[in-house]
Amino acid sequence: MSIPMLRCLVQTAVLICVSVSLALTSPGVSAQQPGTPAASQTDYQKAIGKIEEAIRIEVEQKGLPAFSISLVDGDHIVWADGFGYQDSGKETKATAETVYRVGSVSKLFTDIAVLQLVEQGKIDLDAPVETYVPGFAPGNPYGVPLTLRQMMSHQSGLVRESPVGNYFDPNEPSLADTVTSLNDTTLVYRPETKTKYSNAAIAVVGAALENQLEVSHPEQVRRSILKPLKMQASGFVVDAAMEPKIATGWMRTYDGRRFEAPTFLLGTGPAGNLYSSVLDLSKFVTCLLNNGVTTSGKILEPASLELMTTPVKDSDGNEQGFGLGFHIQSLDGHKKIGHGGAVYGFSTQLEVLPERQVGVVAASSLDGTNGVVRRLSDYAFRLMLATQDDQPLPEYRTTIAVPPARSKAMVGTYREENGDRFTQITELEGDLYMHRGTFRNRLRAAADDGSILTDDAISFGVPVDLRDKDELNVGDVSYRRLPDQPPAPAPRRWQGLIGEYGWDHNMLYILEDHGQLYALIEWFYYYPLTEINDNEFAFPDYGLYHGEGLKFTRDDQGRATEVVAAEVRFVRREVGTKDGETFKITPVKPIDDLREGALAARPPEETGEFQSSNLVELVSLDPTIKLDIRYATTNNFTGAVFYKQPRAFMQADAAAGVAKANNMLGERGLGLLIHDAYRPWHVTKMFWDATPGEFKDFVANPANGSRHNRGCAVDLTLYDRSTGQPIQMVAGYDEFSNRSFPLYPGGTSRKRWYRDFLRRTMESVGFHVYEYEWWHFDYKDWRQYRIGNATFEELLQD
Repeated sequence: MSIPMLRCLVQTAVLICVSVSLALTSPGVSAQQPGTPAASQTDYQKAIGKIEEAIRIEVEQKGLPAFSISLVDGDHIVWADGFGYQDSGKETKATAETVYRVGSVSKLFTDIAVLQLVEQGKIDLDAPVETYVPGFAPGNPYGVPLTLRQMMSHQSGLVRESPVGNYFDPNEPSLADTVTSLNDTTLVYRPETKTKYSNAAIAVVGAALENQLEVSHPEQVRRSILKPLKMQASGFVVDAAMEPKIATGWMRTYDGRRFEAPTFLLGTGPAGNLYSSVLDLSKFVTCLLNNGVTTSGKILEPASLELMTTPVKDSDGNEQGFGLGFHIQSLDGHKKIGHGGAVYGFSTQLEVLPERQVGVVAASSLDGTNGVVRRLSDYAFRLMLATQDDQPLPEYRTTIAVPPARSKAMVGTYREENGDRFTQITELEGDLYMHRGTFRNRLRAAADDGSILTDDAISFGVPVDLRDKDELNVGDVSYRRLPDQPPAPAPRRWQGLIGEYGWDHNMLYILEDHGQLYALIEWFYYYPLTEINDNEFAFPDYGLYHGEGLKFTRDDQGRATEVVAAEVRFVRREVGTKDGETFKITPVKPIDDLREGALAARPPEETGEFQSSNLVELVSLDPTIKLDIRYATTNNFTGAVFYKQPRAFMQADAAAGVAKANNMLGERGLGLLIHDAYRPWHVTKMFWDATPGEFKDFVANPANGSRHNRGCAVDLTLYDRSTGQPIQMVAGYDEFSNRSFPLYPGGTSRKRWYRDFLRRTMESVGFHVYEYEWWHFDYKDWRQYRIGNATFEELLQD
C-alpha cells in the first residue's frame, strides 16, 4: 500500500472518531464537535501546558479579545482551544470553533483552486492573463506579458491595491469592477524582476478562475476545496450556520483607541475574504501534510503542491520568499510554509513544517497583532519539536513594566551616529514607547534579566540599551541623544498637506517629523516620503507600498483636499479646528434652558472620609500664571457663558504644584495659561445635558461627578512669556476629536514636542494627564476631596 493511500485511510479514521481524552484536556473542544482532535502517538501534554500558559500571558498583556489555536501532528489535531471572548459583550467564550476573518490566508485557497484547473488542462499559468480575463490591460511599458504564475508569486509588478475594491474601499464592488479598475494603473516594476506583494494580482487570479467556470470564485472554492475537506465553518461568503460563531473584530490605534472593526467584504475577495476557524484550517493543514490527500480523494497532485511551495527566483536567480501563493520561510533550520492573514480586526497565522509533519493555526480578533500571533505559533512549533526529539521544553520569555526611574531616564529623542535615522522614546502612565523607523513599539523589561526590549503586538525581542545618559543602542545601531528642545517648524509648503485623510475605519495621516514628511497608513506603518514636487511624493523602497507614490490635490488656498496614495483616493477629513480657533458643538438644548434645572439639582451622595476643601486662587500663588477662562465667555465649545467671573481655584496642594510647574517653565521662557480649574458640579451637569451623544466621551457624567468638581483638575496650555501668546499644539483646547488624545500621532513634530513637554512638566509635580485630553491634568490625590458645587462668588465670600 502506498504512503499517501495509508495516510488517507488513517485520516478517514481520525475525522470520524471521537476523542474523549483530548476533549477532557481542552475545554474548547467537546465530543460533539466536528473535527474532534484524535490522540497523537506523541504525548504533548507538557507542551500544551506551556503553550497555554504563554497564551494566557499574552491575551492579558496584549489585551487580545479572542484568541484560538490548533496544533497538528501529521493526521492528528493534537490540541485546539480558545481564549478570551468572541463577542463584544464578553458573554461567549472563544473556542477552537470560533470563526475569524483570516485575511490573506484566503490566497492559498484561491491559488489551489487555480492549480486544480491547471491539472485539468483548463488554465496555463504562463499564458497571457488576458487569455482568461479579456480586456485586462493595465499600463505595461515593459512589453512583458503578464501571467498567472507571476501574479500568484507576486512577481507581476502590479500595484498592491486596485483603485476600486481596495483594502480601504467599503463599497463592496464586484470582482469584475475591481479588476476592471486596474486598467487605470501602470505596472510598478518590470515583471519577474522584483517581489511586489499585491492583493490586486490575486483578485485577477480569482477573476481568471471564474471566467473558466460557470460558478463564482467563492462557490468553486467551496466545491473543490472546502467541501472535500469537510470545512463546514469556512467560506468566502458567510452563511447562517457560520454567523453565530464569528468573533467580533477589534481595531486599535497608536493613540490608544479601540473600536469594533468594519465587516464589509473586500472587492479583492479572492485575496482576503475567507472566514474560517482554527479547527477547519487544521483540516487544510492535515491535507497539506498528506500531499494534498483528503478523505474524499486528492484536492491537489503532489507535484502541484511542490510547485506551490518551491521559492520562485528573481531575474538574478535569487530565491524569493514566495512560491505560488505560499510564503516560504525557515524556523530553526526547518522549512516553514504557510501564510499570514491581516484584515480588519483579525490576525491569523497558518504555518506548516512539512519535513517534521507538524502545523499550527492561530488567530486573534485584534487588528495588527500578527507579531504576537506568530510568536506564539513559533513557540508552539518549538515545543512540539522538543517533545518529538525528547529534548527539554523551551521557556517562553516574558516581560514586566520598565521601572519608573529607568523609564524616565530613557525618554528623549536620539539620532543615529553617522546617519540620519531618529529614535524617539516617550512614556505615558507607566508605558514606555519607542518610535523608530516603520513602527512605534512598546518597551518592557525582560523578567529574567531586566534587559529592555520591544514587546508588543508587532514586535518582540529587539534589545534597547541606554549605555549612558546620552548613548542609546537599539539592536546593533547606536544613537546619540539630541538636546531637549522644540524641533524647527515644518516647511511652509507642507502645511497644506498635513492632516487626516480617508475613512473612520482606516485613516491616512500625513504628518511631519524632524523635517521629514511621513505617511502613517493602515494605522501602524510610518513611511518617510520622498518629495518629487510640491504635490507629488514617493513611498520608500520598502514596506507595503514600495515603488508607488502619492499625489495631492490642493484648493485655491493651497490646502490639500484629497490625496491618491498607491492608487487609492483618500479625501481629507475635516477634523477639529484650525490653529487658534475654538471647537464648537450645537448643544442639544440651549444652555439657558438647562441652567435652572442644573442649579436645582444636587450632586451625587458620597460616603467615606474626605479631606477638607481648601480652594485657593492660582494667580494668588504666582501672578505670572495667565488666565483664559473660556467658560466665563462665549469662546468655548457651547458658545454660552457659565461663570460670572474668570477665576481659577484649586485645592492648596494641587495649586502649589501648578505654581511650581509654572516656575520651572519660566526657565524656558514659557508659562502656564489656565483655561479651567475648579468647576461647580452644576456646570458639569449643564455640559453633559448639552452635549450630543457622539461627543460624551469628552465631558464628565454628572452621576459620577468630574475631577474638576473636586478642585484637583486643571485645563491648561503653554504660553510664550516674551510675546504673551499661546503655544500652538496639535489640537486646540476642548477640541472633541481624536487629535485631543495625548498620544495622537499626527501634526508636526514641533507641536507634538510642546504637547509632550507640557505633560512631562506637569507629571514631574504630581499630575497625570487625562487619557482623552492633552490639556487636562489631575492631581495625584484628587480622590481625597468631595464633589463641590459652590459658585465662584460663594468661594470669594468665605
